[in-house]
Formats: sequence, C-alpha cells, structure tokens
Amino acid sequence: MEVILLEDVKNVGKKGEVVKVNDGYGRNVLIKKKQAVEATGKNLNDLKLKKANDDKIAAENLAAAKELGKKLEESEITIGIKVGEGGRSFGSVSSKEIAESVKEQLGYDVDKKKVQLKDAIKAVGSYEVKIKLHPQVTAVIKVNVVGK
Repeated sequence: MEVILLEDVKNVGKKGEVVKVNDGYGRNVLIKKKQAVEATGKNLNDLKLKKANDDKIAAENLAAAKELGKKLEESEITIGIKVGEGGRSFGSVSSKEIAESVKEQLGYDVDKKKVQLKDAIKAVGSYEVKIKLHPQVTAVIKVNVVGK
C-alpha cells in the first residue's frame, strides 16, 4: 500500500513523501492516527498543488526579505546610552534595543532573535550590525550609539 505522509514518521519518512508500507500498518496505524492518507489519484494531485503553492509562498517570502534588506541597508538608526565621566558607558546596547529602535525609527518589525551581535556594544560610536531576515538574506544596518 502506498500512503502520503501528513507528518514526519520515524523510520518511515518525512512529511509530504509518498511511501510504500504494509497494508495493515498503513490502515491500522498511519491512517488511523491521521499521520497519512492513502495515495489515490485525487490525493496525489492535491499534494502536487500544495507543493506548488508552498513554492510560490516561499518565493514571495524571499522577495519580501530581499526588499526589506535593501531598505535596511540604506538606513541607519541612533540609540542613546547613559555615559559617565571620561566617556565610560553604563551598560550596553542589546539586540532587543536595536530591534525596538528599528521599529520606532524606521517602522519595520524585526525580531530581536534575528539581530546578530558578535559582542555587546559598550561604547559610543558607529557600528554595523547584521540582521538575518531569511535563511538566504542577511542585511547590515548602521547603528549610531550616542551618549545621553
């Protein structure tokens, strides 16, 4: 019996694959637990349409990430930190503060987990920070840190 897997099944296959299994295992386990459907002509056709739709959505997401990356690279943000005598800063600039500043100053919603800081920013100056927007798109934004 051939079935289309609706989710990953250990030792059988990944979601969306068409696999050949024993009739009893397919009917009594996979189909009963709603982990698979029988590989009929209609179900195979639906699977092809779903994959084509998923590919289209993935391409749109990539294009949107590239466009946002271009806009972010053209802009810069300014963040203020408390500075004591001699230019020493109190604390540092975190990825959360950078994400909030991007939203406030530029209007783009960026997840703080996507902001990639090598080291914490602890001094006044200009820095380049990477923001991973998509697995294939990473933008570099200029961050100006000024003293308050």
